[in-house]
This record gives sequence, structure tokens and C-alpha cells, in this order.
Amino acid sequence: MVLFEIGFLTITLIDLIDLTLVSWLFHKIYLYFRGTRAGQMLVGLIILMIGSFVFNAFGFSASSWLVNQFQTVLVVAFVILFQPELRRLLIYVGQTRFFQQIFRVGAPKTITAIVEATSQLKEKGWGGLIVIQRETGLRSYKDQGTLLRAEVTTPLLLSIFSPSSPLHDGAVIVQNDLIDSAACILPLTESKMVDPEMGTRHRAVLGISEETDAIVILISEERSQISVAENSRFVEIDMDDTALTEYLNDKMFISSGD
Repeated sequence: MVLFEIGFLTITLIDLIDLTLVSWLFHKIYLYFRGTRAGQMLVGLIILMIGSFVFNAFGFSASSWLVNQFQTVLVVAFVILFQPELRRLLIYVGQTRFFQQIFRVGAPKTITAIVEATSQLKEKGWGGLIVIQRETGLRSYKDQGTLLRAEVTTPLLLSIFSPSSPLHDGAVIVQNDLIDSAACILPLTESKMVDPEMGTRHRAVLGISEETDAIVILISEERSQISVAENSRFVEIDMDDTALTEYLNDKMFISSGD
């Protein structure tokens, strides 16, 4: 079905949907790479692609051929120079909630890393605060911390919460299988029902669980306990490894209908 015509171009409904999807895809990719060298190169690639389309549309054969040559070289250079960024992007896409609901992948490895890290932090007597993002966005808290975008692993969590680390004094925010940010400052609860003996970390745990649907894991260095908070309350105090694993398996990667 033809919607309208622009000169010699005939625009159909399929063309409009196709253009919208491509624009949305490039927008999402640009947002992911924004502020990096890869983002600047991506903008250049998009400009060349637009130029190629315009030259082809107007029949400029020589100009179109020249732009296409640059475009091919730029695509190859982009893949070679930015392999780490592209690998993280593919991991990020494959581990989004939508694809996890379809394929049910990724959860065990991340859960195992988190449980092992909390157990070792407890044994070492180190404190820690791990926020696991779910439906509610946490960008405002991530932006205040240190951006990492790194795979969740036990050694990385231990290095972050080591007392000698400059990042140990805040929370880490985990989204899907990636540690998005570290040293994040969380809001403190204003509830009058809080135990007066609770420290700043406990109040921060309740504060973020009041404002979002995140799962929050607290490793208390004073009490040598692992606690989990959700929906404005502590679900359990002094949780062992088995209970924590079962809880995360049940909560982290489930469909919204469960």
C-alpha cells in the first residue's frame, strides 16, 4: 500500500516500518556507544550510509562508488578496532530480560559468582552491597558511581569490596550479567520503624528497596551476616549460601507472569 510519494520515491507502509526499525536500532546502538571512540566512528559510518543512499537515489554513480569503498573499509576497521565493545554489546543484548525469558540463559553463572563472592566477603570480614536491577531503572544511581560494564565474576566483586579498593565504599549495581557501576551512592530510608542500631548500609539497603523493585544483598562486616532486602523490607537476615542461591534462582531471571 503506497502512503505517499516524494519525487521519484514511492513510500509504502512496509518502507515506513522498515525505516522506523532501522532508526530505532541505530539509536539504541549509538546510546550504548555514546561518549566512546566507537560512538564517534559509528556516527561517521551512519553519515556514509546516508550519503550512499542519497547518491544512489540521484544516480551519482561515481560518488556512490567512492562512498561505498570508504563504507566497506570503515565497517572492517570498526569490527577490528572495537572488538571488546562489540563483544560487550552482544553479551548485553543476549542477556536482556526479553531474550532470557525466551531462551532461559545466563542466570546460573551470574548467580554462582554472586553467591561465591558474598560467601568469601563474609569469611574475610569485608562489607559489601550488591544491587540487582529488575524492572525499575537505576540510571540516576549508576551515573553517580563509576561505570564498569564488566561481566559479573567472583574475583571482580572481591576486588571492588576489598578495603584497599577506592570503590569499596558504595554499592555495585548489576543488570543482567553485567556489573554496570560501582561505588554507587544509595538513598537512605526515612522510615521511623527502622531499628536504631542499623548502620548506614542497612538504611541504604532499605532506601533503594523502597524506591525500586531491585533485589539488594548486604554483607555486613560488623555482624558477619548476609541479608537480602526487597520491597521495602529485609526478606531474611543471616542467609546461608544455599538459601541465597535458591532465592536468586527464583527471583532474578523469571518471567513477569510467574
